[in-house]
Amino acid sequence: MSDYVIRPVHSDEWEKVKELRMTALRDPVAHLAFLEDPEQAAAQPDEFWQQRAARVAQGRKARQFIAEAGDGRWLGTVTLLVEEAGSTDFFEQVVEREQGHLVGVFVRPEQRGTGLTEKLFEAALEWAWSLEGPALGRVRLIVHEDNARAEAFYQRFGFVATGVVLLTADGDAKEREYVYGRPAL
Repeated sequence: MSDYVIRPVHSDEWEKVKELRMTALRDPVAHLAFLEDPEQAAAQPDEFWQQRAARVAQGRKARQFIAEAGDGRWLGTVTLLVEEAGSTDFFEQVVEREQGHLVGVFVRPEQRGTGLTEKLFEAALEWAWSLEGPALGRVRLIVHEDNARAEAFYQRFGFVATGVVLLTADGDAKEREYVYGRPAL
């Protein structure tokens, strides 16, 4: 039996959303995994964090899942964004199909290797597959070429490399796309 619960974030939990994000951004590989740095995030006003929590707590466009310990401490998180066909993604690429996009993956170091990340991914995928009008056919994620630990986990979980490679903003490194297809009914 686990000593945590996997659940979606509630819109009034912005302070915990902020705390876990700031912790994630201080991780040694954060520069490979996230599109912002701790200084940028710390400079954001409370309203930013309140709006961020509200966006990932309701509606169809995004959902953030957390693992919450019995004492209320958040142990890890993942966010699933819904990308609409024809929209533009973070890399300025046009999205070809309605799909999910996993972002913001973080698990506290002491929880890594315990199965918690798998449970977070399962919750996010279950939510993705439950969406209707239109249903999502796949979920993708992007991983930096130097983030071997994350890439190995994604492959073990069942994500498959598509062969799509994107350049980082500075053009010095590559980001690889992985997808997880919707299970057949």
